[in-house]
Parts: sequence; structure tokens; C-alpha cells
Amino acid sequence: GEFVTLLGPSGCGKTTLLRIIAGLETADAGSVRLGPHNLLELPANRRPVNTVFQSYALFPHLSVAGNIAFGLRARGIAEEEIKTRVASAIDLLQLGEFASRYTDQLSGGQKQRVALARALVNEPEVLLLDEPMSALDAKLRAEVQVELRRLQRRLGKTFLLVTHDQDEAMTVSDRILVMQQGRIAQAGKPHEVYEFPSSRFVAEFLGAANLINAERINGSGVRTVFGKLRIKSTPAWDKGTLAIRPERIRIHQDLPANTHTELPPNTFPAQVREVIFCGDHHELFIWAGETLRVRVPSHVRIATGESIHLELPLEYLEPLVD
Repeated sequence: GEFVTLLGPSGCGKTTLLRIIAGLETADAGSVRLGPHNLLELPANRRPVNTVFQSYALFPHLSVAGNIAFGLRARGIAEEEIKTRVASAIDLLQLGEFASRYTDQLSGGQKQRVALARALVNEPEVLLLDEPMSALDAKLRAEVQVELRRLQRRLGKTFLLVTHDQDEAMTVSDRILVMQQGRIAQAGKPHEVYEFPSSRFVAEFLGAANLINAERINGSGVRTVFGKLRIKSTPAWDKGTLAIRPERIRIHQDLPANTHTELPPNTFPAQVREVIFCGDHHELFIWAGETLRVRVPSHVRIATGESIHLELPLEYLEPLVD
């Protein structure tokens, strides 16, 4: 009943894994379990899964209704039931006005909805989605992502999506499995994987991250180029890497440059080197012994060359495993 995403770079094994589940590739070892059943013992056409492909794979000689009905006819379902189920799928995906059109008369978003209807009309226990939104433009992709998420919640079915698009994974997923070289590098809810990456690979792949070389010292602190920093837990390594997201770093513009008053923990002086306007936020590149990338709302007024203080909140300063 979850929307789960396999996320990773090209060649990491996402589509291969999806094709093994669908029965289009043969697994070298292991099992694929759905409830009490090992799907590897069933041929592809008997597995209770359906796939929506990147190319949609629609039949150009069939109408929208004909494409949706194709799988049901292939299974020998009675014509009366086919009509009922096709009508229900057309209604679910809001394709009523296109039912008699051929696929070359449809937009990319409409084709995607036909491919979804054709898969869902077979009432699969698991819907497999192989980068089905990659051919859509940015605005349409964002709309379809929300539509897909709503559809999954309404149906309560298990959706398994393959994508290399981090924003897409964050938008639709209950759970994200980040893949690296044929293995799952980290799994968790979107905010868990994003805020608390387990490795350098996950931190760099999923959004922007500042990676800071550090050396453990006694107690709960580490030594870095920015001085001693406190972190929430003692790292497992003597020398390693810390990660912090750009939007988690705090900027203090009102602290005096030379002060004997106690600063907040993990706060140090810095200088703004570059300010890039990005619509709803500014991307800042700030020097404090090495460059840190910081993200602030666009209403914050900050200038190149300005002297400030940076704070790295210890709750967002994550020690990486490798």
C-alpha cells in the first residue's frame, strides 16, 4: 500500500530490479516475494503486477479505449466485464473525452494517463513505473507527479517507481530506496534520507550538501577547518566527513566581528563571496577557511563582500559512514 521509489544514477540497477519483479529479466539468485508467493516461480503473464514503461508502449492502431481493453481481451475476460472495467478506468483517469481518439492525437500527459489506465484496469497488486514522466516537460511533470500520488492514495495499491530525479522521488514517495552499484545504499522516508544521509554518496546524490572534513576529539566534538564543532553523537571514525544541507545553515548578520560575548554553539565569522538569485531563495557561497554553500529566503538582504557569522546547528550536522 506504499508509494516506493528506487532512486539512483544511470546504471545503478534500478530498471534491472524492476524488470526482475515484472518477469522481463531473470534473477541470478534470491527471491521476489509478494505476500506468501515467490514471483520468480511464475511467468511474467501470471504475475499480479503491471508495468508502465518510459515510452508508454501504446498501440497506434487502437483507440484509447482499445488500448485500455487490450490486456483484458488477451486474458479472455467477458466483453460485458471489459466494458465495465474500461469505463471505470477511463473515469478514474479522466479520459472520457479522448476514449475514441488514437494515440497520435494525444499529448504526452494524455498518453501517460492512457498507459496508467491500461495497467490499472488489470487490477494488479503492484504497479511498476519505469521513469514514466521523463518525456514530459517540467510543468506537466510536476502536475502528473501530484496526480499520480493522489491516484495511489485513492486506490491504496502498491506503486514502485524508478527514477533518477530527486525532486520527483521527494514529491511522490512514502519511502525512498537510494541505489548505488546494484545495492540499496540507504532506505527511509524522504525526510529521513534527505536530512540524515548515511554516506557521502547519498548526501551528494540527494540534493545539495556541504561536506566537511573532520577529526574526532574527546567528548562529543570534532576539529574542522572552521574550528571545533559540537555534534549530536560521537562519530564511529577518528577522521571522517560531516554533512549539512545548505538551507540548514543559519546566518547571523547582527553579531559584532570582534566580541567577547558567548556565541551560539558552532558559530564562526565568515565572508559572503557570491550571491545568486534563484527566485524564492538566494544561493550564497561563503568563505570561512573553505567555501560553504548556504540557502536563504530571497527576502533576506545580503551583499557580496559582507562579513557575517555562520551557525552550523548540531542537530543537522550529520557524521557520514564513509
